[in-house]
Amino acid sequence: MADFGIRFLISNFFICAITGLLLLAKLLLKNCLTSRMQFNVWFLLLSLLAVPFLPFCPTGFPQVILWLLEPKSIPFTSSVDVLETTAPAHLPGTFEPVNDFAFSVGRGMPAMIGTIFCAIWLSGVLIMVILTLKSKAGFNRLKKSALPLQNREIRILYKNCLAEMNIKRRIPIYSTAFLKSPILAGFFKPCIYLPIHLISDISAIESGTPPDKSSPLHTGGQSRLNPVRFMLLHELMHYKHKDACANYLMNLAVILYWFNPMVWYALKEMRTDREIACDACVLRTLKAHEYKDYGNTLINFAEKISLMPFPFTAGLSGSIKHIQKRIVHIASYQKPSTAQKWKGCIALGIITALFWSLSPVLSTYAADQNKYQWDISAENISIINLSPYFEGYDGSFVLYDLKSSAWGIYHMDSAVLRTSPNSTYKIYSALFGLKEGIITPEDSFIAWDGNTYPYDTWNASQNLDSAMRYSVNWYFQAIDRQLGISAIKQNLKKLSYGNEKIQEYPVDISAYWMESSLKISPVEQVQLLTKLYDNKLGFSPEHINAVKNSLLLSSRGNSSLYGKTGTGQVNGQNINGWFIGYVQSASNTYFFASNIQGQDGASGSKAAEITYSILADMDIWPQ
Repeated sequence: MADFGIRFLISNFFICAITGLLLLAKLLLKNCLTSRMQFNVWFLLLSLLAVPFLPFCPTGFPQVILWLLEPKSIPFTSSVDVLETTAPAHLPGTFEPVNDFAFSVGRGMPAMIGTIFCAIWLSGVLIMVILTLKSKAGFNRLKKSALPLQNREIRILYKNCLAEMNIKRRIPIYSTAFLKSPILAGFFKPCIYLPIHLISDISAIESGTPPDKSSPLHTGGQSRLNPVRFMLLHELMHYKHKDACANYLMNLAVILYWFNPMVWYALKEMRTDREIACDACVLRTLKAHEYKDYGNTLINFAEKISLMPFPFTAGLSGSIKHIQKRIVHIASYQKPSTAQKWKGCIALGIITALFWSLSPVLSTYAADQNKYQWDISAENISIINLSPYFEGYDGSFVLYDLKSSAWGIYHMDSAVLRTSPNSTYKIYSALFGLKEGIITPEDSFIAWDGNTYPYDTWNASQNLDSAMRYSVNWYFQAIDRQLGISAIKQNLKKLSYGNEKIQEYPVDISAYWMESSLKISPVEQVQLLTKLYDNKLGFSPEHINAVKNSLLLSSRGNSSLYGKTGTGQVNGQNINGWFIGYVQSASNTYFFASNIQGQDGASGSKAAEITYSILADMDIWPQ
């Protein structure tokens, strides 16, 4: 929850920037976009507001184009075989022992900020839900007090308006004393509610009594029922465009983003654009000489109405400033030409593509579940069912057969999921240190700094072999400090190591690979190991051999096992276990990477235990 809080907070800064860009785009393209398109642009924002809550990372528009250009990379099932395995034949505890040492890292201040933000945000959401339910209860009282429309003349007019709008559905119409302007409410069962004072004004006219000058029916010469007709057409236009659905979406956005002023401002503009779009649609059904009368109806209403009391309804009302903007639009209205409509469609398409390409930056899932985009179109992949081995853990197993260039993968989604490498990164930290001359194959000695560490084997001077065997953090941290951030970044980029990120939050340079910003997937781990084995990483053979020798765990006959464990320990809990390496024999070499995730107990030694059982059952490495 703390991680979500931090990422959701960060995503809101991007949302503010994207909202500002969207407002600028609407301003620059206002002459290209029709009124309805101006309103539809806001649905793009609503879809982007949903991104932080999606349980997956959305694909940006550029990636969609790549997929279209390379259709072979999409159909996964056409390039894989599915294999089944039996339950593990080896009991826990029979695996080859490996040393696995982990250093717990704390997630203090960022986690605290995330937790506090989540608590405040959820409290605000709860308050907004209560206010919405209160408003809903008020509207339910209005519905109970409303009566079916009795005025015969208006009922005939309403029937004519339905025919004029070519609406076949029966939409009930009611009168109520609790409204100042007409509204449309309900999505599945839409109804129109007219304020009773309009009905009273009609009745007064029928009896020979002129309406009050403040009444919208006091129109100075136009047909006395024209204003009512305009109001009914406006509400029916809301129905035709399903604006009730937009209301619910907008209110949901207000609830979830109650703390974001840019979202509030954008939704306010969206409501204005909705009414302007509805006005434009009504004007298209009217004759040119009726435009002025329609505008006069709105002006007369401006003296009598206030803000809509029910946020989930659509109506003619709004603030004075809101209505002024609509009147200006009505006064300058011209029916859009076919060319303008086409320009608007193209402009809307461009805006949608450009802004949706920004969607991945808003995804809290993307920040937490960064996935390696692996092109599998040219790979020979077999999907293996190894779930019995991983009982109690989320995880994956990746195996690469060098001789046949074939992959065996358990749980593909997890196999391309990037997570902190922890101590498995020490393989490459050693390579960097050798390359820069901080250590050499002949002299890799680094003196103990005298600090007391949690493991006795760490409290002594080390060379590369002992530091790798006992996974001595301070040894590799010393190499990192001498390398410096710039050199580390250059080397990570040269290797294309995972996401190549040194830090996400301000952390010690020596801790970026321990449950921090640097992340890599099991598939990438195996890919790098194959390059290390074939000496395709651009390092000298002497340096490659020195690292290989430090990874040797066991030799049996003509076969040798090389590997490195890694454990992610946060606040004392083992949450991320790795075991990566390869088995070399006279006839073939197999590369592997196992990763397990859990609330606790997900350690490198447990990942090694699982891996040994799998390799033994596959007759790759004997128990």
